[in-house]
Amino acid sequence: MKTTVTAPAPAILLHLDASPRGARSHSRKLGQDFLVDWRAAHPAGQVIVRDVGHEPPPFVSEAWVEGAFAPAADHSPAAREAIAVSNRYVDELLAADQLVITTPIYNLSLPAALKAWIDQIVRVGRTFAMGQGGFEGLAKNKRALVIVASGSDFRPTSPGGAYNFLEPYLRAVLGFIGITDVQFVYAHSQNPGNPAGVTAVTEARAALRQLAAA
Repeated sequence: MKTTVTAPAPAILLHLDASPRGARSHSRKLGQDFLVDWRAAHPAGQVIVRDVGHEPPPFVSEAWVEGAFAPAADHSPAAREAIAVSNRYVDELLAADQLVITTPIYNLSLPAALKAWIDQIVRVGRTFAMGQGGFEGLAKNKRALVIVASGSDFRPTSPGGAYNFLEPYLRAVLGFIGITDVQFVYAHSQNPGNPAGVTAVTEARAALRQLAAA
């Protein structure tokens, strides 16, 4: 009897870029370098790009809440339109094997555009469920990589780590929807004139090359 071996499906990567800057963005540059290496290591893979820094998601509105919680048959036109945007973001996330977020730290936390995307994809019945045992994440079996650029050194192991509210929040909210394999790479100390920034970028690029090949 002949055994048929099924080849694994090509990997799908969702790249979420949260920087509002363009060519001057350190996180964008590192993200693009990572994608070059990832595509080389996964020639059959697919990359979905969602640039929330330049095209911010809408904030949650009353129409969105209606679309998320009311029966579909009762949706107003505004609710259908609002939840269609959310569904598109959720579908992209659920289809992906790996999520890569490139972001700066703003005011000790994440940019508003990235928070708006999170509010669009954290959906009961889509990315998490509520049962007798509590909450259960539904976006399981995915890896996440967060590439962070910051003017100062906010790495958790640094003296400035106490001011870093981006990493604990992202770990918590991604874990809430079932993504518990989360890694962070920091390009810290990017304020002008800080020589540690050059070393930080070099170290970040080296770490990202290894992660892209995984």
